[in-house]
Amino acid sequence: MKKEEILEFLNSNNYKRVSGSKEELLLAQAIAEKCTKMGVESQIEAFDVNEADIEDCHLFTEIGEIKAKGYRLGGYTSELKAPLYYLRSNDDYSLSNVKGKIVLKTGYFGKWLYNDIVKNGALGIITTSGLQTDNHEDIDNRELRTVVSEGLDRLPCVNINIKDAMRLINENVKEVTISVKGNDYINQSHNVIARIDGETEEKIVLTAHYDSSPLSNGIYDNLSGTVGLLAIMDKFKDTKPHYGLEFVFCGSEERGLLGSRAYVKSHELDNIRLVINLDMIGSTLGESIACCTSEEKLVHYIEYMGYEYGYPLSAYQDVYSSDSTPFADKGIPAVSFARLDPHDMQIIHNRYDTMDNMNMNNLYEDVEFISAFLNRMANAKYLPVKREMPENMKEKLDEYNLRKRPKKK
Repeated sequence: MKKEEILEFLNSNNYKRVSGSKEELLLAQAIAEKCTKMGVESQIEAFDVNEADIEDCHLFTEIGEIKAKGYRLGGYTSELKAPLYYLRSNDDYSLSNVKGKIVLKTGYFGKWLYNDIVKNGALGIITTSGLQTDNHEDIDNRELRTVVSEGLDRLPCVNINIKDAMRLINENVKEVTISVKGNDYINQSHNVIARIDGETEEKIVLTAHYDSSPLSNGIYDNLSGTVGLLAIMDKFKDTKPHYGLEFVFCGSEERGLLGSRAYVKSHELDNIRLVINLDMIGSTLGESIACCTSEEKLVHYIEYMGYEYGYPLSAYQDVYSSDSTPFADKGIPAVSFARLDPHDMQIIHNRYDTMDNMNMNNLYEDVEFISAFLNRMANAKYLPVKREMPENMKEKLDEYNLRKRPKKK
């Protein structure tokens, strides 16, 4: 694909495409059509996802009603009235004060904090979206993920803008009332899978997610990785590498890697030797990284290759929160490539993830380097990366997948 084709793909698919939506399916079909035009066989695979529609949500306070959005898959209530408690720290003393309260927690909560909040007797939770410096009052559509609430009561949870959270504290609000009405059901999301046969039955899997979060058109996160995967496919479509190549465009990544989790659950994995994931490439600013969930030797290999190609990047061993991780959790070595934007930009999962942050020269440079790395792996007489997971990565995977609680720092 030429730069012009990459730019056209980005522009023509510049729309929100959340998990299970008709827009997500529309892009899945566009990806499959693009594969067909390249002459690469593809298929769309459906998988079930838990879903909910919030029919009504209110947050009443003594200073008036606060605009709020109820958590999908959370607890539902016609009226929950209780004292407000601002949980500014996760220490044992603070948690001991949540009993019988509706807890205000800035940002989001994970499984272990939710576990502590529920077991200490809280009745409901209020979280926040956005920055105090934003010139808008967007509120994210959040969900109480099944993996977070598993085995626990589903508390009524609502999300508000950070500016309203500041009002609640500054005006010393003592009591709030929450009402959330919703409907849970099973929806469908989709993976798109395309294959290039190799000389052997063993293969390398390449992944990128194509869905977006509710507030974002997801150009950088991760239409960039999607078109990057297509551009790599275009380079290999007329070849027969030693190892086969399977391209997996994952749906519903933003809801907890649901597409890649569905793939590893329903597919044979024994012949997969390596996974290469693209998640957020081609940004104007930022540092190129390669996060290796594998033996440490792969880190050094990629570092050396970066020097060889004049491609500055930081390679390291860790678990990357993207579609490479469900494969790594099954013992398959994985590497995720990204060009991470500076933290102070905060351009993902919000309205700021636009074409303005993309640079076609950078995206093309990322594709060229990842393709060169893939070419070495795919045409190696014997793929050098060990198909085993080091003990330190197993421990990190246990923590990431919420099987093991991290030690408090």
